[in-house]
Amino acid sequence: MLDPSIIRHLAERLDEAERTKTLITMFTREHPDLTIEDAYAIQRAWTRLQLDRGRVINGHKIGLTSKAMQNAVGIAEPDYGVLFADMFYPDASAIPFDRFHAPRIEVELAFVLKAPLRGPDCSIFDVLNATDYVTPALEILETRMHRVDPETGQTRKVMDTISDNAANAALVLGGRPFRPLEADLRWIGALLFRNGQVEETGLAAGVLNHPANGVAWLANRLAPHDEQLAAGEVVLAGSFTRPVDIRRGDTFHADYGPFGSVSCQFT
Repeated sequence: MLDPSIIRHLAERLDEAERTKTLITMFTREHPDLTIEDAYAIQRAWTRLQLDRGRVINGHKIGLTSKAMQNAVGIAEPDYGVLFADMFYPDASAIPFDRFHAPRIEVELAFVLKAPLRGPDCSIFDVLNATDYVTPALEILETRMHRVDPETGQTRKVMDTISDNAANAALVLGGRPFRPLEADLRWIGALLFRNGQVEETGLAAGVLNHPANGVAWLANRLAPHDEQLAAGEVVLAGSFTRPVDIRRGDTFHADYGPFGSVSCQFT
């Protein structure tokens, strides 16, 4: 593990980068031996800085849930980050583009819990029993560090993304809330439109074969740190489309068919 003083310093740099909307050098360039556990330690230190500033945790997000994305970054499991209350936007929101530096958007399902979930033996059935309802969602991704190093051309690694709160910045909830056993969640699909044109399509089965698998994985992944998913939390289960770049003025609309739609505009 990295020295705790280095972990704190790196977390402070991420915090400063977010507040100033600037990009910093990826941590794996400066610390080539950075491990996944180091990265989560940085994320937890960054989270403590946010809590000290008065931000409130409202949930968690899961990323890198598709095999294609895992293979692309050379890992065999997803990653996760924290959702703060000030990241949430209602359906049809006008979102200030200047809040971000280089945002992207993904299509997901959000699980809203009515009971806590705790590992290490959390299963998909525990998740379904603990879920109050599921609803369509859009996740807005952001980076606080270069995706590609401007000097070396080196691409960001998963340890960089994990340190950076799994690249999360905001989310939009909408659509039709429904109970988790009302539908086979694997077969829920969505069409993502940008300015009236279809950009992406996908099925929720792309998320670890069933999106509830990701929530179970997260509960088990948090257990060694004596953490759990609390009742009332929102958990973004992972994207089933590729991320789409956002431009100022873009309107996004995700059509989930019988499960409604969710939209936002970047002003």
